[in-house]
Amino acid sequence: MQKLFSVLERILLTLWIGGLWVIGFVVAPTLFLTLPDTATAGTVAGSLFSSISRIGLLCGSALLLLAWLQRACGERRRELLVIALMFVLIVAGEFLLAPMIGELRTTGQTGSERFGQLHGLATLLYGVNCLLGLVLVAIRQEKHNP
Repeated sequence: MQKLFSVLERILLTLWIGGLWVIGFVVAPTLFLTLPDTATAGTVAGSLFSSISRIGLLCGSALLLLAWLQRACGERRRELLVIALMFVLIVAGEFLLAPMIGELRTTGQTGSERFGQLHGLATLLYGVNCLLGLVLVAIRQEKHNP
């Protein structure tokens, strides 16, 4: 059973953290470089960021559940802390900032200072989450290869 849990954890980490990096640093920039309309690129990118946020919440929840099922919460404290921090950033980005950015986009205020500030903050949170994802992968790798 332990082997199955370990494989599931690696799959969940790959989907979540790999998705964060591919969407944020490959797909979104490519959309803005190739689509002639930045509004369309922004809408598609926003949808993708929303999707990876929900995937993160699902994968992170599953990782927490697997740690609990293995009765390993105490020994995996650093891992679980990183997941919790990532959850906070996802919730802040997805359920606080994204709706405010969407409202400004709907009202045609994409050139406003407020839009720029919120978009910059969302970008910063996403980048920090990507880095925390690498920390999470490193912690897991350390556990399997001391």
